[in-house]
Amino acid sequence: MPDSSQFQIFFSDEFRDRLRTLAKRYRSIQSDLQPLLENLQSGTLIGDSIVGTGYTVFKVRLRNSDIQKGKSAGYRVIYQVKNSVYILLVTIYSKSDQDTITASKIREIINQFETPKA
Repeated sequence: MPDSSQFQIFFSDEFRDRLRTLAKRYRSIQSDLQPLLENLQSGTLIGDSIVGTGYTVFKVRLRNSDIQKGKSAGYRVIYQVKNSVYILLVTIYSKSDQDTITASKIREIINQFETPKA
């Protein structure tokens, strides 16, 4: 995909709910997320591909600046590249709360999201 394209970013209900919950514990979560959002909007796709979902899905490790343990103990953001225009932020979780997320759970969240009409 070209790096010069502009993506629209959408948030699943799961992502919004988890972000709201995490923001109560971690005050800097918005600023920790901002660089990722800027990268995605500009078309820079980062992270590791997740296989077995049936979709183009990536997992990104983000530093939690509220705890001084680096990326390994930080956040995980799962996002789907829907096409050359849309990116869906599927979910976010703290590595200290949850070890991993299954491909079937990712599929379930994606299937619940309705793509906005252009």
